[in-house]
Amino acid sequence: MRDQRLDKLADVIVRYSTKIKKGDLVAINADPIAMPGIEAIFEAVLKAGGHPFWQPRGDALTSIFMEHATDEQLDYLNPITMNTVETIDVHIGFWAEVNTKSLSRVDPKRVTRQRVANAPRSTKFMKRAADGDLRWCGTLYPTLASAQDAEMSLTQYEKFVFEAGLLHLPDPVAAWEQIHVRQQRVCDFLQTKNELHFNAPARDGHDGTDLRVNVDNSKAIWINCSGGENFPDGEVFCGPQGADGHVNYTFPGVYNGREVEGIRLEFKDNRVVNASATKNEEFLIAMLDQDEGARNMGEIAIGTNYSIKEFSKNTLFDEKIGGTFHAACGAGYPESGSDNESALHWDMVCDLRDGGEITADGEVFHKDGKFLNPEWPGNE
Repeated sequence: MRDQRLDKLADVIVRYSTKIKKGDLVAINADPIAMPGIEAIFEAVLKAGGHPFWQPRGDALTSIFMEHATDEQLDYLNPITMNTVETIDVHIGFWAEVNTKSLSRVDPKRVTRQRVANAPRSTKFMKRAADGDLRWCGTLYPTLASAQDAEMSLTQYEKFVFEAGLLHLPDPVAAWEQIHVRQQRVCDFLQTKNELHFNAPARDGHDGTDLRVNVDNSKAIWINCSGGENFPDGEVFCGPQGADGHVNYTFPGVYNGREVEGIRLEFKDNRVVNASATKNEEFLIAMLDQDEGARNMGEIAIGTNYSIKEFSKNTLFDEKIGGTFHAACGAGYPESGSDNESALHWDMVCDLRDGGEITADGEVFHKDGKFLNPEWPGNE
C-alpha cells in the first residue's frame, strides 16, 4: 500500500499548488526511485482531468554525462526538452536523489558550461511562468541520500519532510490557505517600503552581517510563496534593485551537491565584488564567474516556515526556515521585478534567530528571528 502521506501530498500539489484543470498537459519530472510519489501525482492529475506524462531523470545518467560528454555535447541544447518547456501547461518536479554528492568531483567548468548551454531553456521556463502560461511546483521525495545529508534516519527524515508541508494535519490545503493570508500581510507591508537593512551579530571570528537592499516599491514586487511553486513552502521575496554591504552566511551553501562553508559575500551596487569561503572557495568563485549575471543579486527573501527548525543541507527546506533570510546570486524572477539573467540561481541562507534584526525604511519589524506583528507568520 502506498504511503498515505504521498496521496495527501499529491492532493495538495494538484488541487492547491498547480490548480490542474481539465485538458492540462502535465509533465512529472522525477528519478524512478520516486515511483510511489510519481504514481500518486499521476493518479491525482488524471482525476483532475489533466493529461499526465512522466519525464524520467536520474543521478547516474547525469554523472555519466558529466564524465564523458565532449565540449560539443556539453554545449548542446536538446530541442526535445526545449519543446517540452514551450508546450506543457504544468510542470511538477520531484527532487529524489540517490546520491547527493554525485557531482562533487566534476570539474566546475564542465558544470558551468552545461548550465550556460541550457540557459535559454531556463529563461523560457521562467518567462512563461511569469506570464502565467506555465504553472509549476517542485517538491521532494524522501530518500536515504537526503536523510543522510540531514543526519537523520529515513523514518525521521520522512516525518521532517511531510510535517514541513503540514501533511500531518487533517486538511493541509486549508492550512496553506491560512498561511497565504498571513504571508500576504507581510508582502503588503513590505510593498510600501524602499530599503531593507539586515543585521546579524559578529561571531566565530567573522564580522556578522550588515546588508542594505534597495527594494524600491515602484519596481520590486513582493511575492507570497505559500505552496504554489515550491512545496513545502514558506517565504516572501522580491527582485532587489540594489544591494550594498556584506553577508556572512550562517549555513553552508549547497549547490550541485557541493558544500561551500564559511561564505562571505560583499555587495556593491547589487553585485558581488568580493567573495570568500573557508571550504570549496574555488567552486564558489567558479559559479559566480560563469556568466555576466551570476554575481548580481537576483532575489532577496525572508523565510517564514516555522515548522522547519533545523538545517538539512537541502535548499528547498533551508531557505524556508522561519527566522532566516536568504539572498540568491544569479537569475531573478521577472514577476518579482528582477531583470537579471544567468544560468546560476544560488540561494544562500543567513540565520537571524540569535540577535538578528531586519528594518524596513528604518522600522524594526523582525527581531531574533520573529516578526513583531502578531498577525504575521510564526505567531499563530
